[in-house]
Amino acid sequence: MADPKGFLTTGREVAETRPVAERVRDWNEVHVPGALLPIISKQAGRCMDCGIPFCHNGCPLGNLIPEWNDYAYREDWRAASERLHATNNFPEFTGRLCPAPCESACVLGISQPAVTIKNVEVSVIDKAWGSGDVTPRPPERLSGKTVAVIGSGPAGLAAAQQLTRAGHTVAVYERADRVGGLLRYGIPEFKMEKSHINRRIEQMRAEGTKFRTETEIGRDIDAAKLRRRYDAVVIAAGATVSRDLPVPGRELNGVHFAMEYLPLANKVREGDLTVSPISAEGKHVVVIGGGDTGADCVGTAHRQGALSVTQLEIMPRPGEERNAHQPWPTFPMLYKVTSAHEEGGERVYSVSTTHFEGDEDGNVQALHLVEVEFKDGRPEPKPGTERRIPAQLVTLAMGFTGTDRSNGLVEQFGVELDERGNIARDADFATNVEGVFVAGDAGRGQSLIVWAIAEGRSAARGVDRYLTGTSTLPAPIRPTDRALAV
Repeated sequence: MADPKGFLTTGREVAETRPVAERVRDWNEVHVPGALLPIISKQAGRCMDCGIPFCHNGCPLGNLIPEWNDYAYREDWRAASERLHATNNFPEFTGRLCPAPCESACVLGISQPAVTIKNVEVSVIDKAWGSGDVTPRPPERLSGKTVAVIGSGPAGLAAAQQLTRAGHTVAVYERADRVGGLLRYGIPEFKMEKSHINRRIEQMRAEGTKFRTETEIGRDIDAAKLRRRYDAVVIAAGATVSRDLPVPGRELNGVHFAMEYLPLANKVREGDLTVSPISAEGKHVVVIGGGDTGADCVGTAHRQGALSVTQLEIMPRPGEERNAHQPWPTFPMLYKVTSAHEEGGERVYSVSTTHFEGDEDGNVQALHLVEVEFKDGRPEPKPGTERRIPAQLVTLAMGFTGTDRSNGLVEQFGVELDERGNIARDADFATNVEGVFVAGDAGRGQSLIVWAIAEGRSAARGVDRYLTGTSTLPAPIRPTDRALAV
């Protein structure tokens, strides 16, 4: 145990963010660089090293949280990093992007603010990178087996790194021009600077993983031919089909999916574009969808100079404390103020868009909405609550519905789908096609980054066992596992 009295003597303290007026003028991460290190050891000391640490239950990776909290408290950063990497390939990603279900399951959280697990995690890994403790781990010998991984998001990267370290020759295929999937082009720079991806990719290259960008399986390479070329294939293409909003005016110029809007801002940051072709500058912006992707659109619009930003959500506003229907240690739906929301804009709950209004040139100019109330689980319009709000840019951030089938990947492989439209798999993450496996959102459906990494690690074990007859790789989850909920 770190500090036996830490949870009694030390209050919760989180990472300091830069002033809003400063950070909306740039795209750097919102937190003050290095602000955590002076406080993080005491924060780690709040961990009680519980007899039954429910933080393990909240984290699908099975992170050894009490152990690396103890090392962080003692400022043994190398040991903390080793414990962190024992279960998580990319803690610098989860430490910045995961909503921390581990903290929702923290035993201390029953009666006090939970341990700042996520902040400890990112402090440990940033310290490890700065100290040179993160080094390539190439395999001692090669198996002679080859594996293709389709998709370079967190699931694909985790599977690729695990399989490379097991001695297999792995090539990752990515249809975009850079590696990273949604980490690269879906997450804004102010949430995670892309240098974190770049240095992890360099580590993987040094270990032996090969990367093939601008190559879309199904279009550029026939999936069946790819299967014949490799001993095994892992489909980690994600659930990239955006949920649409089929209302009148959807066809107007200026109404875009979030994943049409966000990648262009990242392209500007990469130096590929001078300005984004879809920009919020000087416009009234409406974001439809109240989740993290919607918040990313809000923060991006602020930095592009929007006149106003309004975020719409069809569900009622969540409470700020757990309710009786979401008891500890489940992950509760709470009212969350992200860094993007701190920067301004209006959030409107319990509303539904009825139609978009355009000008004579076919450009969206306004959005019409109505308040709703839920009856038998369905939203019903409230008469007399209709109103119009200005909108010259609308982004649809309502989630994703499944794997892209337009490129022919699913049909060419001949993989079966489940009742939700995801690629079906067995207990070893194998599809109905011999030697073809699936990991991440392509098999699970839209989920969290921590589940994606857990899926990649678990699928890697299934592949390794298929190729060699046995495996010592860890499998933190089963395909059927789900987050603890009620």
